[in-house]
Amino acid sequence: MMKLQFPDKVTIIEVGPRDGLQNEKAFVPTEIKKAFIQSLKNAGLTEMELTSFVSPKWVPQMGDAAEIVADCLDIQTRNIVLAPNRKGIDRVYMTDCKAVALFVGVSNTFNQKNINKSTQESMDELTPIISELKKKGYFVRACISTAFYCPYEGKMKPEDTLHLCRQFVSAGVDELSVADTIGMAAPHESFALFSLLKKAFPDTLLTAHFHDTRKMALTNIFAAMQAGVERFDTSAGGLGGCPFAPGAAGNAATEDVVYMLQRMGIETNVDLEKLVQAIKIIQPHLSRPIESTYYRLHSEIV
Repeated sequence: MMKLQFPDKVTIIEVGPRDGLQNEKAFVPTEIKKAFIQSLKNAGLTEMELTSFVSPKWVPQMGDAAEIVADCLDIQTRNIVLAPNRKGIDRVYMTDCKAVALFVGVSNTFNQKNINKSTQESMDELTPIISELKKKGYFVRACISTAFYCPYEGKMKPEDTLHLCRQFVSAGVDELSVADTIGMAAPHESFALFSLLKKAFPDTLLTAHFHDTRKMALTNIFAAMQAGVERFDTSAGGLGGCPFAPGAAGNAATEDVVYMLQRMGIETNVDLEKLVQAIKIIQPHLSRPIESTYYRLHSEIV
């Protein structure tokens, strides 16, 4: 009888403060964001996307990025800042942050609508920047958007996702965060793509990033673990969405993922009670209710 294979430990990369909040239309006060970040760290989350250095014109929620970075760095956490281009990277250089996330969509149409460049034009711009970052000692995370499906082009070919990942790995990135941006992937697709990527890039950190648009994030995470993935992007409260991906719902909720993993005997080092307290800090400032199952069942208890 064949047995399911699971890791003993999983690393959770908390993306709530950045990916989770970027789509909130009403500006969340900076002090609330700082308190949210600190509470997430207190819950045991040791890798986190803090904010992004993007144009405040296009993503007003991230307009306080410099202040967030100045006050929220610590040596216990890998504090990651997203920077989409040269302007963003130059702003990172003005801070003490030493971990940077870059992103490119597999889909050309998504990329054009997002940053007004084709996928290959983006890579041509980012390749020398990655080399520069590595020479300066930065941890570089590559976020691969629309790795499964695109809201404009439909299903992506696995070989196109593999090709983009290979370009990033060749450029020298430390991590690939591969995203189901609009939450259309099914578990068999999750298993197939991550099996392909694990085989192709055995020496690169491989992270799965699932949105819960169709309530399949947990099953996709389960399938990715079967493919050997031990790192997952999640967002406290299931916050998130994408301003350039119509219909994209929030990310997999950190608390739901951690609860599932803990029930399976998989270590995460995350304290669920403290995580609920962190979500309570941000909840009053959100435009929509927290819909994660664990929070709904436990927020009145904790």
